[in-house]
Amino acid sequence: MNRQAMVERLSAAPKSWDIIIIGGGATGLGSAIDAASRGYRTLLLEAGDFARGTSSRSTKLVHGGVRYLQQGNISLVLEALKERGLLRDNAPHLVHDLPFVVPNYDWWEAPFYGAGLRIYDVLAGKLGFGPSRNLNVEETLERLPTLETQGLRGGVIYHDGQFDDARLAIDMAQTAASLGATVLNYARVTALTKTNEVVSGLVAIDEESGNEYELKAKVVINATGPFTDSVRRLDDNDAKPMVRPSQGVHIVLERDFLPGDSAIMVPHTDDGRVLFAIPWHGRVVVGTTDTPIDEVSYEPHPFDEELDFLLTHTARYLTKDPTEEDVLSAFAGIRPLVSMSPEDDTASISRDHTIHISRSGLVTIAGGKWTTYRKMAEDTIDQAATLGGLEEKPSVTKTLRLHGYHQDASQFDEFAHYGADAPLLRDLIRSDERFDEPLHEDSEVKAGEVVWAARHEMARTVEDVLSRRTRSLLLGAQTSIAMAPRVAELMAVELSKDDAWVGNQTRAFKELAKGYLCRRS
Repeated sequence: MNRQAMVERLSAAPKSWDIIIIGGGATGLGSAIDAASRGYRTLLLEAGDFARGTSSRSTKLVHGGVRYLQQGNISLVLEALKERGLLRDNAPHLVHDLPFVVPNYDWWEAPFYGAGLRIYDVLAGKLGFGPSRNLNVEETLERLPTLETQGLRGGVIYHDGQFDDARLAIDMAQTAASLGATVLNYARVTALTKTNEVVSGLVAIDEESGNEYELKAKVVINATGPFTDSVRRLDDNDAKPMVRPSQGVHIVLERDFLPGDSAIMVPHTDDGRVLFAIPWHGRVVVGTTDTPIDEVSYEPHPFDEELDFLLTHTARYLTKDPTEEDVLSAFAGIRPLVSMSPEDDTASISRDHTIHISRSGLVTIAGGKWTTYRKMAEDTIDQAATLGGLEEKPSVTKTLRLHGYHQDASQFDEFAHYGADAPLLRDLIRSDERFDEPLHEDSEVKAGEVVWAARHEMARTVEDVLSRRTRSLLLGAQTSIAMAPRVAELMAVELSKDDAWVGNQTRAFKELAKGYLCRRS
């Protein structure tokens, strides 16, 4: 996947596309895969980098949603559990089983959560990841040796899925491209065009070259997550908001806070959300909060009270109490929850997805969650194809293997998350001894991975590499700052950039990474 090749595809394409998708997150990329796999002429435009927003800032779980089961939303849980199983089948190099333990401190918790999680197992059916069962105190501590023991009565273990969200998004972009879709990052949509008051295309600017494109399409899809309403206002300046944004914050700690292979799940915290502590890439991710916000941005920052909340709640359940100095990185993501009422409590708003078609024919897909991206995409393309008068073709994505598919990627050790690309990456690293050098003593990322990202994964900036092609920024903000100059130098060679570009990129990334340091005002 090469950006220049994508630009050439765009320039050489016929004047009218079947479907143009705005937004390169999970939903937009999923829609591009679904549309291209049906044979529709498909173009996806992303204003920044793929998964730059919400889709790279999740809790890293592919799950049915235990909390939705508590809320009684059985249909959403059923759909999510089904999609969880399909995603593991189609991307086993990135989606795997993770055992969760719900610690029990009150007498009623074992029977209550035990029964609820057995229902969760039944709903998953043959696509389940493993049976739940009750644990005694000794079994609980064997799995969670740093769990607070005072008052501990035991626990309940169940199974859900874990993944690397940004890495999956890159594989999805490559899947769409391999199916014939044109996918272009750093291509900002500035206007929608209409014929007889019906949306018939758009205007986009290539942020790198400055070239402007006026493009025609039978259908335009708005899949921009938190920015949904800003695109809807390009269609109708008086469009009422349909997204109620909420911010979720995570902190990242060293692995010794939670050794072992199991995660912790606390079903109900002070703000009504589930709290997770999850082993991930040699670290521990703790989250998440649910804070209503008024403004959306690409770089939301944690609020002081959110950091306090996570540190306080983590200390309640672990024998080693984390402090601000222990936080390697703190990151925030925005949930694009669908609600027409500003009074709704964001913690209780449904995570079901919504497809809205404006009077002028703009198709908007909003809400939902990472786990159900494939079903969201299928529903969206069904609607878009009917609206655009396209030949009716069924979705084939239930069994469509994603780029990188490999049934035993663990054999590739530190490169397992590259799946089938891992041998090719290793070949690249062996081709030059400099590519085998780690970028930092506290990181496993090698110089060759930067080269690979620039050559084959459309990485265009230091942020693209350190935040999304690798997860260095999330795993350690301070360490990633130290890595930035070397990454810029390697990318400059690949992208034919000069020393001024290296300096600008290094400074820009350092400024961005400061927002991931746990520094409360």
